[in-house]
Amino acid sequence: MGDNSRRLAGLRKNLHRRAVIVDIIRAFFKERDFLEVETPVRVPAIAPEPYILPFRSEGWFLSTSPELHMKRLLAAGYERLFQFSRCFRRGERGRLHNPEFTMLEWYRAGADYNDILGDIEELLATLLEKLRLNKTIEYRGIKIDIEPPWPRVAVSEAYVRSAGWDPVAVFDSLRFDTDFVTKVLPALAPDRPTILTDYPAALASLARLKPGDSGVAERAEVFIGGLELANAYSELVDAAEQERRFREAIEQIRRENRQPPPVSREFLEAVRLLPPCGGVALGIDRLVMLLCDAASIDEVMAFTVDTA
Repeated sequence: MGDNSRRLAGLRKNLHRRAVIVDIIRAFFKERDFLEVETPVRVPAIAPEPYILPFRSEGWFLSTSPELHMKRLLAAGYERLFQFSRCFRRGERGRLHNPEFTMLEWYRAGADYNDILGDIEELLATLLEKLRLNKTIEYRGIKIDIEPPWPRVAVSEAYVRSAGWDPVAVFDSLRFDTDFVTKVLPALAPDRPTILTDYPAALASLARLKPGDSGVAERAEVFIGGLELANAYSELVDAAEQERRFREAIEQIRRENRQPPPVSREFLEAVRLLPPCGGVALGIDRLVMLLCDAASIDEVMAFTVDTA
């Protein structure tokens, strides 16, 4: 048996659990009247995001996220949607990254980010129940209590406490990223999930700003066992504001001497018809890592960029 075959044989237990996890998730959403959808993998336009490098394909792009197409479905009247999507991001490789990965995204009309965070808590509780893991898992030697509700900490509070400054009051992109990795993330409670909420407006992306507090966005990220697991929004439904943000992101990409993607006019037209809604992107590979006690994404994927 060659090295690659031995590696694949050694993944049997984790790949079996991965399949079971996907089955549980699919049943979870179908029981709640969500429609499973499929959107294109090769697309003419993507959301311009300075921190994400896309793969180009004969003038189009490999999808970095199904978000734009799923929101077009929401705008057409589909109220509850979910999808397991293959996503592609160039230059992402490491213990937690592979250039091709699986994303679970879901969206609900009439919901906000608090509702979506409740969905995530309920989904994890269901997974633990079905996998017979009770309400506690062990990840990398640490027992983690998954019992909801999970602690929520505003980004402003987390940075003041761990890094000594408030990124909502004065935003510094480089300092924000550096301090997150070196100070904020290590300070999160290791034995409980943590939800960081209310990101600075500069990091709103496709999330709406908080009513009555334009300095923060209704955006939240879920961290468990040191893994960034999910990114939830109250979705922006203001087409003019969304286009302004896209133009701003495009200018930043150009300042870095990179070619920005075109703006999706179809998406911006759809935003005009979007109902109030919430949505989330959750990394399936990292979720499986967590539930298999795997140290690396390579332990839960049959084929990575290095073994394909």
